[in-house]
Order: sequence, then structure tokens, then C-alpha cells
Amino acid sequence: MPAIQLTLLSKPGCHLCDDARQVVSDVLVTIPPRDGVPSVVFDEKSILDDPELFDEYVEEIPVVLINGRVHTIWRVDPARLTNALTTELEELA
Repeated sequence: MPAIQLTLLSKPGCHLCDDARQVVSDVLVTIPPRDGVPSVVFDEKSILDDPELFDEYVEEIPVVLINGRVHTIWRVDPARLTNALTTELEELA
């Protein structure tokens, strides 16, 4: 089963990004691996490193993407993120 790709789009010095990163980290520890493999693969990208991401999201960061689709902008709700990841995992099973 493929893992879910969870991406946080952020930039240095962004306090909302720091908050989002903490929420994502807290949620990820609650998502168990499947067959010894992580269920969710997390990465963080700075919009300052990618001109296309910068142009698209400069006014919206932080942005959380699940499998490349926007899940949320600005504030990350832990219950909503957990529900989205759990639903996505059930659909992959």
C-alpha cells in the first residue's frame, strides 16, 4: 500500500508555519505504520526555494497538502487533519 504524502508549505520566520508544523507533528505520531512501513510520508517545503510555489501560495502560507491537494491554509485543525488522513488511509486499504 502506498504511503500518503503530507506536505507543509512554509517559509522561515512564519509563526503560523511554526504552529502548523507542531500540529502536523502531533497528528503524525498518532498515525500508526502499516506492515512496518510509515503510513504517511511528511516533507516541508519553503516557498522561498521554489518560485512557482511562491507565486501560488505567498499569501496563504502555511499550506498543508495531502497527496498534492490543498487540505488547509493558515491554521491547521488537528481533528480535521487526523480525520482526513484516516479517511485517506481507509480509501487506500
